[in-house]
Amino acid sequence: MPQTINAVLQRHHQEILQELQRAFHIQHTPSAENGNRALLANIYGQMQYHLGWVDQQLRPAEGHPGKLLRPNLLLLSYELAWAQDRAATDRTSDISLRPALPAAAALELAHNFTLLHDDIQDGDVERRHRPTVWSLWGIPQAIMVGDALFALTRLHLWKVLDGGVEPATALKLAQLFDTTLLQLTEGQHLDMSFEGQPQISLAHYEEMISRKTALLMRCATRMGAMLATSQEEIIESLTHFGHALGMAFQVRDDMLGVWASQAESGKLPTGDLYRRKKSLPVLHAFQYGHAEDQQRMTQIYGQAEPVTPAQVEEILAIFTRAETREYCTDFLAQQCQQARLALASVGTARNDLAGRARADLEAIVDFVQEG
Repeated sequence: MPQTINAVLQRHHQEILQELQRAFHIQHTPSAENGNRALLANIYGQMQYHLGWVDQQLRPAEGHPGKLLRPNLLLLSYELAWAQDRAATDRTSDISLRPALPAAAALELAHNFTLLHDDIQDGDVERRHRPTVWSLWGIPQAIMVGDALFALTRLHLWKVLDGGVEPATALKLAQLFDTTLLQLTEGQHLDMSFEGQPQISLAHYEEMISRKTALLMRCATRMGAMLATSQEEIIESLTHFGHALGMAFQVRDDMLGVWASQAESGKLPTGDLYRRKKSLPVLHAFQYGHAEDQQRMTQIYGQAEPVTPAQVEEILAIFTRAETREYCTDFLAQQCQQARLALASVGTARNDLAGRARADLEAIVDFVQEG
């Protein structure tokens, strides 16, 4: 990642990690026998393993927590919305992140709960260069770990009340969060259903990613705004920003799944083609490739045998003839432009905090578009 995006994502890194760890400071069942307490500790240890905090023996380890993009989006949206009510001469350094941190941590935990279940559904044996939870402890246990993480996610969101958030606002946040998680599950169902269909329209693809990647980022920026202001114009602008950014982020991920090197993506080059994933490049070629190329794609994606390296080269050649990469690049640019326009419509406050939060959000858009 470029240094600018590193700096953006590091600014609140420690506060987010501390809040995530705070989510695990809960009271276990007081009536549990000592032996049962030790057994119950395993499920929390396995959650923390998934988060990268402990090793396979559940001992503290230096793992990779990821970019923490979604909680950062929430906190930056919170800062930008909060700064709109302050004049240029106000002390914006007085802002407290305490009201927003529980929601930011809940979003990251929710994201990780979806990843844990995704690993099971996709059969992935590695995540962030470590064995996945299900590959170590089995699918039944991994499902329980994911369910427990989901419950912990919901429980921690209510900690916003400890930060002084009004109960009415907390209820609105909970409703938004629950609706988002339900629609996220709908999006995953659509994604899995697409795998068994020979062809999917680009319109159906857009609806699917709108309910998955885009939805959680939309929730992040909307929550941040709701925690900072009651001005509907600001809340809606940041909501649109998060949605467009999420759409762009998924398209970028689809492109990395085809054209990135392993160093860039951490995955097998052209790995999405070997998995026959119905990503944007594939769907574009199915819809806009030459007739004979569409027929060949149908053969490859419908065969019972694994995709071969020679067939991957065929698919890449079809992408070239259909100008698929150019289409995806244009789609990505359009979504990034929509994000920039939405961000530009968020007030006109001219103080240090507003300027910094806006610049940080713009840097995230630049990173998604340019890598």
